Amino acid sequence: MTVRVLVADDDPIVREYLRSVLDEAEDLAVVATAADGAAAVEAAIARSPDVALVDVRMPGVDGIVATRSLRSLPRPVAVVLITTLDTDAVLVDGLAAGAAGFVLKTAAPDLVVAAVRTAATGGSLLSPDALSRLVRLAGDGAQKQDPRLDALAERERDVLRELATGATNAEIARRLILAESTVKGYVSGLMTRLDCTNRTQLALLGTAL
Repeated sequence: MTVRVLVADDDPIVREYLRSVLDEAEDLAVVATAADGAAAVEAAIARSPDVALVDVRMPGVDGIVATRSLRSLPRPVAVVLITTLDTDAVLVDGLAAGAAGFVLKTAAPDLVVAAVRTAATGGSLLSPDALSRLVRLAGDGAQKQDPRLDALAERERDVLRELATGATNAEIARRLILAESTVKGYVSGLMTRLDCTNRTQLALLGTAL
C-alpha cells in the first residue's frame, strides 16, 4: 500500500528536495506540499495524507502548532518533525504535541524515508541526536518518573524500558522472548494507561525507569 505524504517547509528548495527523496521510494507518494503550518493543515484536510513531514521553524503557524492540529483532525495524521534541534524545547514541545519522530535537516535521505515509513505504521523514529538528547534530559532530571509508572507490572516496565532505547516491536519481542503480537498488545495498553498518543511519548517516560 502506498503511503500518502504531506511535506511542509517554508523553503521551496527544501520542499522540492524532500518531495524528490520521498517520491523515489516505491511505497511513498507526496500528495501535497505546504509553505507554513496553516497551509499544511488545510492540505491535510483536502488530501488526507497518512504522514506529514513538517519543518519546526515556519512563519505564522509553526511546526509544533501544526503538529497539534494535524494530530487532532478527525483522521489524525502522523507527524515527523524536521528540525535543527537547536534547543531542548523543540524536542519536549514536539513530543507533547504528538510528533511521532524527529529527523535533522542534515539527515541522509534514507533516514528521512525510514522515519516516514515508521510513522505510517504507528511507530516512531528519533534521529540519533534526538535520542541522545532525550536520554540526557532524563539524566538531568528534566524527566522525573511519572507516578503512574509505579502501578505497572514488571513485564510492562520491561517493555517500556526497551521502548526507551528506540527498539521496534520485533526487537523487543526477541529481547524479551515474547511474541511480536504480545509486544504490540503491551504497547497499546501502555499508551492507554499512560495517556500517550505515540511511541515517542512512551519512550520519554521509559527513560525514567
